[in-house]
Amino acid sequence: MTDTQDVDIRALDARALRAARSYVDRVDAAALDRPTPCGAWTLGQLLAHMTGQNHGFAAAARGGGRDRAEWADRPVGADPAGVFAASVAEVAAAFAEEGVPERAFWLPEIRDGGPFPARQAIAFHFLDYLVHGWDVAVSIGLRPAFDADLVAAVLPVAALVPAGPAREAPGAAFGPVLADAAGADGSDPFDRVLRLLGRDPNWAPPQAG
Repeated sequence: MTDTQDVDIRALDARALRAARSYVDRVDAAALDRPTPCGAWTLGQLLAHMTGQNHGFAAAARGGGRDRAEWADRPVGADPAGVFAASVAEVAAAFAEEGVPERAFWLPEIRDGGPFPARQAIAFHFLDYLVHGWDVAVSIGLRPAFDADLVAAVLPVAALVPAGPAREAPGAAFGPVLADAAGADGSDPFDRVLRLLGRDPNWAPPQAG
């Protein structure tokens, strides 16, 4: 995480959350069956994952999070925007608490062997919500553009996500690394982030009919 040592990771994360929420706010409950770039997940399943992870990270920031039940997906029902917004408020408040940067976060879905430093844990969350914000946006036919400093900060985090068989497991949030992820083709930096996490930057929902 040396590439982000000189930035306020909590501020970056808050901006990623706002960006993700701006796209979730445009999701209608009737769209929850739409496909997403996240493997076999529907939009409803993706939002349930994002909502559950927010509550899990909030628990971890407050000293909990060891119980996997705290990380369980939370279906958004008929109010996707409202349910997700409540989870955003919860995790934002938890991350903003005094003393959080000095705490250790338990993230049992990543590893069970011990906690992570706060900066590293929040960087994982930052990565998730920038990329999953993109997932939501393209699932409803939008093409998001993120601020250059957010992309510059998230690229080294994406590069640290382990590759390997776990990426191919059912329900994995990130797929196998795609070609040109190193940027040898001169691609856009956020396209490189997407390819590192198994996303096709040109993904679009299939046409109906």
